[in-house]
Amino acid sequence: MFAKLSLRLRIFLFFCLLGLGGLASVGAALWFGYARAVETTTANGFTLAAILAAFLILALTVTIWLLFDENVAKPIERLAADMRTRAHAGVDRDMDMRAARYLGDLAPAASAVAKQLNETALNTAQAVASETARLTAEKARLTALLTEIPVATILVNPDGQIVLYDGQAAEVLALIGVPRLNAPVTEYFDASTLTASVRTLQKTGKDVTLTAPSKDKSRTFDLKLKPMEGGGYLMVIDSQTLDISPDAARPLVYDFDLLDRTTRDAERHLHDCELLDLCFSVFDTETTGLLPHKDDIVQLGAVRVLNGRIIEGETINQLVDPGRPIPPASTKVHKVTDAMVRGQPNIHEVARRFHSFSQDAVIVAHNAPFDMAFLRRHAKETGVDWDHPILDTVLLSAVLFGASETHTLDALCDRLNVTIPPDLRHTALGDAYATAEVLVCMLPMLTARGLTTFGQVIEETRRHGRLLEDLN
Repeated sequence: MFAKLSLRLRIFLFFCLLGLGGLASVGAALWFGYARAVETTTANGFTLAAILAAFLILALTVTIWLLFDENVAKPIERLAADMRTRAHAGVDRDMDMRAARYLGDLAPAASAVAKQLNETALNTAQAVASETARLTAEKARLTALLTEIPVATILVNPDGQIVLYDGQAAEVLALIGVPRLNAPVTEYFDASTLTASVRTLQKTGKDVTLTAPSKDKSRTFDLKLKPMEGGGYLMVIDSQTLDISPDAARPLVYDFDLLDRTTRDAERHLHDCELLDLCFSVFDTETTGLLPHKDDIVQLGAVRVLNGRIIEGETINQLVDPGRPIPPASTKVHKVTDAMVRGQPNIHEVARRFHSFSQDAVIVAHNAPFDMAFLRRHAKETGVDWDHPILDTVLLSAVLFGASETHTLDALCDRLNVTIPPDLRHTALGDAYATAEVLVCMLPMLTARGLTTFGQVIEETRRHGRLLEDLN
């Protein structure tokens, strides 16, 4: 019956209830005070009446506030978050009308607008999908062609950062470090040799051939630098003499938006950087238990997000030998057994690789303090400092959907239409990939809320820090 009333009438009734309840509280208190005064023939009864009236009015106010919060404020907050997921995260599903049943015509109207926008977006998406399919086919042909050429190719922007590398180049870079976009090419090749050759390239505008040692001087490579229009250059590495598997998959890994990245962009203070310009290293761990001070990591998975997109091909999916038996209760959750980790690298080696993988990136995790505690415990033996900036998707969820909502990874995935295949849930890479997809959905939502820079987001998440304290 109450749900059929208009929103304005319901709000009016709320305040009527507050007014009538206040009058009733005062009347009851006065009656009680008058009865006491008659019995005792003193004015103490009226003092007691005043105190009783104050408590009754306070109780009534709290009750009305709770009703208003539960039936109006929270549903409006949920409805706003629901609309943002559709507007900025591309989520297409029916709105929860039950939660907003007391908001009159607001929820149906919002649903109608969302459906109309989704239909328009669907038509556009179909046209884009057709063109994307054509471009994907062309990319596959290009990848197949490059696979047959015995050279490794790296595209470098004017600031010396890697914009593209093929499969052969990935294997070459892996001999020196962890291949990744946006990394300075001097992290892999001797800076002085490369800088001198690039200077010659810029001066003459002609190809430059050189032999360059790796950064750690452990090996040398025959390189050719070819100038590119608009700045930057193409590095071609003769890989015939290198031990590269001829049958390995060799996808292209690239982000051409990096061609426009300038030194000024790179030198901005992190807090002033636009969210969508940042690089994120999203990771998850599986462990022998839930106590970071005594349990150990048995699997680490990570993916990279750059310019608001997951970089396919830049991942870590590594089992870790904890040096101790894995409890059966833990194996039941993540399916990692003692036999699987036997002979795998220890946490020190894996942590160093992940540290390199996360250079110049913001580390992201779901309940980051838990996972980071395992890494920091071994920091001294590993020889690395975990001084990366960190974002937590639990806190981002609280910012976007309200602290009163559920913020588990499963709840977030359900809210944002992110699917975790059942066989990948509670695997390090599966959960890391799901967290990365959630992050990609939330970045434009944060920007739409006016939280456009990293500093603004960090400031907002600090308001919800208690969530992580309770979670851990």
